[in-house]
Amino acid sequence: MSGFVEKPEPSQVPGLVHLHTGKVRELYQNEAGDLVMVASDRISAYDWVLPTEIPDKGRVLTQLSLWWFDQLADLVPSHVLSTELPAGAPADWAGRTLVCKSLRMVPVECVARGYLTGSGLAEYQQSRTVCGLALPEGLVDGSELPAPIFTPATKAEVGEHDENVSYEEVARQVGAETAAQLRQATLAVYSRARDIARDRGIILADTKFEFGFAGDELILADEVLTPDSSRFWPADQWQPGRAQPSYDKQYVRDWLTSAESGWDRGSEQPPPALPEQVVTATRAKYVEAYERLTGTNWS
Repeated sequence: MSGFVEKPEPSQVPGLVHLHTGKVRELYQNEAGDLVMVASDRISAYDWVLPTEIPDKGRVLTQLSLWWFDQLADLVPSHVLSTELPAGAPADWAGRTLVCKSLRMVPVECVARGYLTGSGLAEYQQSRTVCGLALPEGLVDGSELPAPIFTPATKAEVGEHDENVSYEEVARQVGAETAAQLRQATLAVYSRARDIARDRGIILADTKFEFGFAGDELILADEVLTPDSSRFWPADQWQPGRAQPSYDKQYVRDWLTSAESGWDRGSEQPPPALPEQVVTATRAKYVEAYERLTGTNWS
């Protein structure tokens, strides 16, 4: 069993209908039919949404996504309509709320990989492939790939794993034309972001995007290029052949799997609350990623 340790009760706001509680976000619809996305400070690990929040995390993710949407606007339009707070919304929603177009979402996690790690590494070690794509011999954890690859996954419910699938399976599910659009857009956005991050001393190892359609136009949706949806590594510490330090939930994962936590990942028991030092260190990593990428101080 997995999912929420403590499922939150969403705020009730006049004029908004609550649609969904995700791992990190609350999703509403306003009277105009637009979506209102509110990024919480929740954090997930090992398919659990933890009982401890990371202060400012939702704002960091929202503001970093907005910055990236601006960098990518000439490649693909985003779903953002406004950052204005809906009337009657809690004050805490400021800085973490996006009013977005309602799209026909494509039920595919569009993953781009420029480096080998994670589930891609596990498949490569068994078959020398990732999502059915053949890769050269001799690659190790953290190796840069000869070229970025599109490795899609199916979207999972809270508490379940996304499942890597082949490009052919995506084409079967959504049609050949849409699959080609997804692959082209994913690799174009990844390549742009990789170059921007590299100029700032950060390696973008891999990332996942979500897309939807407004009419016939492909739109970039959800969050984009944040530490929750991407693996960012400090370039000056990159060393293939081992796990890389990263700007994400590393402190959380390391503590949960340590003897100190007392938690057995293989058990049916939910994980414990995080200690203050893990919360502080994790917040600092999110803020550092924001500051290094955008070149602005977090305040």
